[in-house]
Amino acid sequence: MVLRNDYSRQSVYRKVHGKMKNVPISILDLSPIVEGATAAQALRNSLDLAQHAERWNYNRYWLAEHHNMPGIASAATAVALAYIGAGTKTIRIGSGGVMLPNHAPLIVAEQFGTLEALYPGRIDLGLGRAPGTDPSTARALRRNLRGSDETFPQDVVELLSYFQPALPSQPVRAVPGAGAQIDVWLLGSSLFSAQLAAALGLRFAFASHFAPDFLLQALKIYRSEFRPSAHLGEPYAAAAINVIAADAVEEAQRLFTSHQQSFINLRRGRPAPLPPPIDSMSDYWSPMEQQMVDHTLMYTIVGTRETVGRDLAAFIDRTGIDEAIVTGHIYDHAARLHSFEILADVKEATVA
Repeated sequence: MVLRNDYSRQSVYRKVHGKMKNVPISILDLSPIVEGATAAQALRNSLDLAQHAERWNYNRYWLAEHHNMPGIASAATAVALAYIGAGTKTIRIGSGGVMLPNHAPLIVAEQFGTLEALYPGRIDLGLGRAPGTDPSTARALRRNLRGSDETFPQDVVELLSYFQPALPSQPVRAVPGAGAQIDVWLLGSSLFSAQLAAALGLRFAFASHFAPDFLLQALKIYRSEFRPSAHLGEPYAAAAINVIAADAVEEAQRLFTSHQQSFINLRRGRPAPLPPPIDSMSDYWSPMEQQMVDHTLMYTIVGTRETVGRDLAAFIDRTGIDEAIVTGHIYDHAARLHSFEILADVKEATVA
C-alpha cells in the first residue's frame, strides 16, 4: 500500500537498508477501547504496550487527545501520560497530540511541566490545531469554533513562553513548567502547521496515517522554510504510518479489518469501540467507501516481517524523514503486541 508503481520494492529496500537503522521509530497509541472491554482495560493495555516498547527500544511513545469517541480512552491525555510514565523508566512519552484550541496555553504548560517534573528528560509535547472531535463536542469543550487558524500561532507562542525561565517581574508563570526542558512539536495533516513549525523553529510531525494527500509537500515546505531557533538548530521531521504485521499475510490482512471497519463506522457517523476482525470486508462496505478508505489509509503496511521491513524502508526513503511514527489498531492485544514486536525485530536486524 505504501509504494507507487514507479518504485521497485526490492531495490528500494537494498538502497535504504543502512539508512533505516539510523532512523528512530516511535509509537502512536490511541489507547483503543475494543468491543466488550472498558476504558480501564484499554489504558492497562496501553501501559503494557509502552513497557514492551521500552524493552524493544522504540524511541517515543505518544498518546493522542480525542473526545466523544467510544473507541479511544486517551481523552485526558496528560493524565494518561502520567500513568504511562509511572510504569516506564526510559522511553520518551508525549502527546501526539494535545489539541491546543481546546485548552488555555497556561493549563497545557502546567500539565506538561508537571510531567517533566515527574519524568525529567522524557517529555514531548505535540500540539495540534483541530478539536479532535465533532462540532457539538467541541462546543461542549467551551471552544470558540471560529478563528482557530488565526489564534493558534499566538497560542503556540504563548505556550512556548511559559517554558522559558521565569523572570522576577513576570506576572504569570507556569508552576511547574517555567524552565522545563520539553521537546515541542507541531502536528499537522495539511500545510499550515508545516509552515508554522518552520517559522518557529520547532519539530514537525505529519499525520500521514490518515491524511496522505499533502505529506510530501508539507515536508518540503517545512525543510525549505525552516528557521533555526533556540528550540531547534535544524529541521527535524517525522511522519506517521499504519503498520499491521503478523506471521502470515492472511492473518495481517484479517487483523487490518478492525481498523477498516472502525474507519467506515466513523465516516457513517456511528463511532464505536474497535470491532473484532472479520474474514472479508466485501459485504461491509460499498465500493465508494472502499475507495475512500483505501485512499485515506494509503500509508499503511499490512503483511509479514519481510513486508514491514521492505515497505517501511521505502517510506523512509521516499519521505526522507528523521523519525518514523507507527500506529496499529488491532483488536486483540496479544496480536497488537506481536505486530509491534515484529517491527522491532526488523529494526534490530538492520542495526545488527
